[in-house]
Amino acid sequence: MAYRPKDTQERILHRLKIVRGHLNKVISMVEKDEYCINILMQSQAIRKAIEEIDTLLLENHINGCVMDHIKQGNATESVNEIMKVFKNNRK
Repeated sequence: MAYRPKDTQERILHRLKIVRGHLNKVISMVEKDEYCINILMQSQAIRKAIEEIDTLLLENHINGCVMDHIKQGNATESVNEIMKVFKNNRK
């Protein structure tokens, strides 16, 4: 189980709820056949919010799990996990 401080958990959840709101807005805009550029602007807001969530999660992981692995002599495991995420992101 992962550990996230309460404030980090709350920030992540807050941003996820923002993403959900933006996504609902985009769905509504598409259903209403709204102007493509306006939909794209909302879509970009979703992407930016997700990137912020990813940054928070990665920062928390490095400060928690990775630091623990380094202290236990298992740094390679953490590096491999992180690299796997980035490699999958490029596919």
